[in-house]
Amino acid sequence: MRKMLVVAVREYLAAVRTKAFLITLIIMPVLMSGSILIQWLLKDYRDTKTKKFAIIDRTPGTRLYPAIEKTIQAYNEKTIDPATHKAILPRFDLELVSASMNTSEAIAEQRLELSERVRKGELFGFLEISPEVLGWSKGEMGKQEPLLRYQSNRPTNLDFPHLIEKPLLHAIQDIRMDEAHLQAPREQIRAIMRPVSIEALGLTSRNPATGTIEDASLQGRIASVAVPIGFMMLMFMVIMMTATPLMQGVVEEKMQRIAEVLLGSIRPFDLMLGKLLGMTAVSLTITTVYLGSAYGAARQYGFAEYIPPDLLAWFVVFQALAALMYGSLFIAVGAACTDMKETQNLLWPVMLLAMLPMFLMGNVLQEPNSTVAVGLSFFPFATPMLMILRQSVPPGVPSWQPVLGVGLVMLATLLCVWVAGRIFRVGILMQGKGAKLNEMLRWVFHD
Repeated sequence: MRKMLVVAVREYLAAVRTKAFLITLIIMPVLMSGSILIQWLLKDYRDTKTKKFAIIDRTPGTRLYPAIEKTIQAYNEKTIDPATHKAILPRFDLELVSASMNTSEAIAEQRLELSERVRKGELFGFLEISPEVLGWSKGEMGKQEPLLRYQSNRPTNLDFPHLIEKPLLHAIQDIRMDEAHLQAPREQIRAIMRPVSIEALGLTSRNPATGTIEDASLQGRIASVAVPIGFMMLMFMVIMMTATPLMQGVVEEKMQRIAEVLLGSIRPFDLMLGKLLGMTAVSLTITTVYLGSAYGAARQYGFAEYIPPDLLAWFVVFQALAALMYGSLFIAVGAACTDMKETQNLLWPVMLLAMLPMFLMGNVLQEPNSTVAVGLSFFPFATPMLMILRQSVPPGVPSWQPVLGVGLVMLATLLCVWVAGRIFRVGILMQGKGAKLNEMLRWVFHD
């Protein structure tokens, strides 16, 4: 027992005393949020090259093209910074293309011709307006063909269609109103036609400080999504940060024959368990730093009520169990391999188990208390992440579920540690050739 604790303390101190640990501790949140930060920093940097679009207006007399032209002219006036006289937005140029004959063959041929121009770079895209777009009666509105058809080889760039969408809709409505001989002012008709959306809010509650009745705030709606995702991502990140170096350390000790010296004074199982406990202590240190910082920031900005202390306690419990469970699997993989290349073949099933909750995150967030979500959260390898995810989503889960989840994870952890110990005692001394899965199973079930 004493030797095992000595190994655990040594592994812990060796990890946390290094500059690499401190750098990783600081830089990991930056990397996790780097995508958002970079997008924010680059939000004002845009491609300002002129983009040319072709318009095929098949309505009688090209009645909708003037609305598009007017909108683009107004937009182009804003593409130049009046102070620096430099382009700050891309300029849009229009080309009105004469509509082909109204036959399926001719229309398809014209679309192909314009598509080829887009491929050559002569056009950025083209918009085709169907003549049926002006129809408003029941029979005319039953068409299945798209009424407004925008085509481009850059489908993610939707600046042009988004810019003209609303003005084009107003122009279409104006023509429909004229043809329907509606006498009311058009703005009044548009106000009548204004769509009404349903806004999802939290429950109304009484503020304990002021006694007033209040609706759920915007920050509450944000927190109801951000908190569960943040907890789950933090748990996954900490597991990967600590379990992977543990496996690499075991492989290096095998390659350098250090393990043979260590096993001269300590049993294989005690050595493995000491390493595992040291790694778990490192993971809890990282968790404490990140959770403490997050909770302090939450209190500063008024989000602390969405991270209750009991939820933090459950997170720490599940984090420790997840570190032990996955750490034992990583350590078994390291013991069975003789170099880092061999670990890749045996590591992917373990990584698949660790990433399983990530694949299910969307469904569990949507229906945290559905039969599927509840059942999956009792699968031991997914329990730590999915259970804390479900606990973070209002209104939470019944108290017996996390207790049962802890019990199941503890049993699975004991089993993983036992299996890893059986593999470790043989694999740690094996040299020259990595073990295959069937050999590892033989080590587990045979003395």
